[in-house]
Amino acid sequence: MAIHRLDQLFSPRRIAILGVSPNPESVGGRLLTNLIGGFRGVVYPVNPTSEAVLGIPCFSDLAALPNRPDLGVICAAAEQVPNLVRQCGEAGVLALVIVSAGFREIGPSGRALEDRIEAERRRFSGMRILGPNCLGFIVPHLNLNVSFANGRPKAGDIAFISQSGALCSSVLDWALSENVGFSYFISVGNALDVDFGDLIDFLGEDERTRSIVLYLESVTNARKFMTAARAFARTKPIVAYKAGRFPESAAAAASHTGAMAAADDVYAAAFQRAGIARIDRIGDIFDVVDLIGRQRKPRGPRLAVVTNAGGPGVIATDALIGAGGVLAGLREETRAQLDEILPPQWSHGNPVDVLGDARSKRFARAIEIVAQDSGVDAILVIVTPQAMTNPTSIAKAVGRVAGEIKQPILAAWLGGRSMAEGIEALNEAGVATFPTPEQAVQAFMTLMDYARNLEVLYETPREINVSLPVARAELRERYAALLGDAQTTLGEDTAKQLLAAYGIPVTSPQPCATADEAVAAAQTIGYPVVMKVHSPDITHKTDVGGVMLDLADAEAVRAAFARIIGAARTHAPNARLAGVTVQPQVRMRHGVELILGTRRDPVFGSVIMVGLGGTAAELFDDRAIGFPPLNERLARRMLESLKIWPLLSGYRGRPTLAVERLLEILFRLSYLVVDFPEIAELDVNPLLIGETDVVALDARVILDSSGAAPSAARYAHLALRPYPEEYVRQVELDGGLHVTLRPIKPEDEPLWFDLLRNCSRETLYQRFRYLFHWETHDIATRYCFIDYDREIAIVAEAQIEGNRQLLGVGRLTADPDVQTVEFAVLVADQWQDRGLGGCLTDYCLEISKRWGLARVIAQTTRDNARMLAIFEKRGFSAQYDASGMEVELIKELPR
Repeated sequence: MAIHRLDQLFSPRRIAILGVSPNPESVGGRLLTNLIGGFRGVVYPVNPTSEAVLGIPCFSDLAALPNRPDLGVICAAAEQVPNLVRQCGEAGVLALVIVSAGFREIGPSGRALEDRIEAERRRFSGMRILGPNCLGFIVPHLNLNVSFANGRPKAGDIAFISQSGALCSSVLDWALSENVGFSYFISVGNALDVDFGDLIDFLGEDERTRSIVLYLESVTNARKFMTAARAFARTKPIVAYKAGRFPESAAAAASHTGAMAAADDVYAAAFQRAGIARIDRIGDIFDVVDLIGRQRKPRGPRLAVVTNAGGPGVIATDALIGAGGVLAGLREETRAQLDEILPPQWSHGNPVDVLGDARSKRFARAIEIVAQDSGVDAILVIVTPQAMTNPTSIAKAVGRVAGEIKQPILAAWLGGRSMAEGIEALNEAGVATFPTPEQAVQAFMTLMDYARNLEVLYETPREINVSLPVARAELRERYAALLGDAQTTLGEDTAKQLLAAYGIPVTSPQPCATADEAVAAAQTIGYPVVMKVHSPDITHKTDVGGVMLDLADAEAVRAAFARIIGAARTHAPNARLAGVTVQPQVRMRHGVELILGTRRDPVFGSVIMVGLGGTAAELFDDRAIGFPPLNERLARRMLESLKIWPLLSGYRGRPTLAVERLLEILFRLSYLVVDFPEIAELDVNPLLIGETDVVALDARVILDSSGAAPSAARYAHLALRPYPEEYVRQVELDGGLHVTLRPIKPEDEPLWFDLLRNCSRETLYQRFRYLFHWETHDIATRYCFIDYDREIAIVAEAQIEGNRQLLGVGRLTADPDVQTVEFAVLVADQWQDRGLGGCLTDYCLEISKRWGLARVIAQTTRDNARMLAIFEKRGFSAQYDASGMEVELIKELPR
């Protein structure tokens, strides 16, 4: 299957280099040298002013070529590139690499050139462009080096993708010295067309690629990036280094790639939600690549250390515990075996200090014994140069043992020249080597973070029913006009009306233009009251003296009115003052002030934030960021990551606060964010949480209607597709049973297990075509945790004897290009022959048409007469395999 039409780009048979220079040291000269040094296909240099380059005859233009190239590589001056792109399109060359620089990274003039390239690309259907301003790419297993880098790494199973060409060169040079291989080595440059999302999808279908390492400065299509990364990271690790963590470096990154950089904490939340492990130091790229590029991955977080010196073992332990790792506890039988082969002075625990006089045999035997311990997931071997140490001999012994045990070995050979030969021997044996124990531990923990992240992401959430007083579609209709016509900022009263409509408890402010009105409002509400300045221009009311608390009587209210108006005129002389608002003073025993809000990030769209609130919110910066839509587990994870979580969950005798109610409010805010793309920012500060309830004391909303432009795709303001409620439908089966057809969700895992328990072995075999062992959570996550952008499973739910039950499920899984979809259906034995299989099939075909798909493919067995009849009735054509037992059914859909 051609993913995003990238096959011709990365596996061409004929390549044309346009703008190649006769200078062998130029970019074009280096490209040609690299290509003819290993590429098995045909290379056409194209230059109208040169007869030959590096002894190879040149062609004047594309029309002069004897055969049409599969790939065009453009290395001409920037101003010539748009015209060359057009010539390639007209010649039918639809896969291009543009290594030329001088585009949006240099400013407006370069951006205009890049816009012209994009305009030319759009003229030719199916054209794909890598770059511009990139190094090119390398595919080692094809001996294909379409870059101007020095050297070609050996073939391996890591894909490296970078926005920085210079960093590509550095990583490549390191990989050559460390004997580390790659499946693909790709520089994306400005990513005008082919971007991270495209490449991750492509690599996800590549059997050679077992992991991806990213260096990125910005993301251009967040939705595509998140969808692709989530799909890949479910089964293979992705590790990312994000440049531009701070405002100053983000500005430099933006100027480097010409793309807008999002706030670093949003990127961190995005990586976490996608299952990407993040590294924070550029040097960690080399260490992590070294570890994941070896034969085995750690199976868990428990690390054993074998060393010939106590100090480095302590350093490794400190680094491990400090990073949240686990020092493996050795079993009694393991320690007994070590007692037999080690001197009496050994450490008798982990780290295993084999002492400074240890030779290679002692090291090797100690590692073998530790590896037999079921409580050890990985082993770090540390060697220091001591008087009786032969680092090279020990390295060869460690390399031999590494090929015989199940756990991966990490090695830290501490020293200089005396260690070089040993390190080389370890590299040749496929053992990951590190200059220090801390670097080894950090690389190990990066992979553990990846595993932990996936564990949390796919932990089954509890179902929390959130009912709204009015249907969400009606709420959207009711408030859309108000938000569309409103000023840039909504006042506190309007903002709270919106929150209340979604079931978020609020205090109701009463606007008052005069002191007399304020006194009357206070008497109606009941003392004590709170008074706040009422102005669309004042965001932080406390900063201008605009908040007065605990007003106990009319005299206090009048005094507060005068003080607030006076302070506002002093500190915000240009602000429009409408008076004040009066609302009840809320008291909660053991209450904690939080901040809850959302903002629309320029790259990743709307995000949700919760943290310590009140006037100290900015000072302590204790907050967590998440992406809507949220489920119970994701929302709880946000709360548990806060430093103030102990205060919420009960600390030193304090009562547990209304955390369940807070989770519900996070859900309600998530719904609001999904429904209203007009909201650029929303702050609830403070949100007061007590032992039994939560209430919003203040709120503001900033609008930007550009997020809800009619031309924008639905949910374009979100990085993740929310639960598709539009696919919920009520149907009636033969016999009068009422059934709800709806998309599956993670909370359905227990019901999904029950569905499979109600299926016979024959039914399961006909659906999955093998003896399907479904009884694990890992299997359930593949079927209940889905990305609604590319996949949907429609379950049939009914009330059976007072209990919810799933009767069947129809599943659609689209390819990354969303052109072809695989369909499968499963109906529990008890509910077969009731029309449910046909009902699910018809509904899934309807959804396929809504998605604009070209074809639907299904597979079954020849003896599944029931399903074959359903497919035949709906116009599927059948194709039998050589055995005659497996049947592929295809239905072309009208476009």
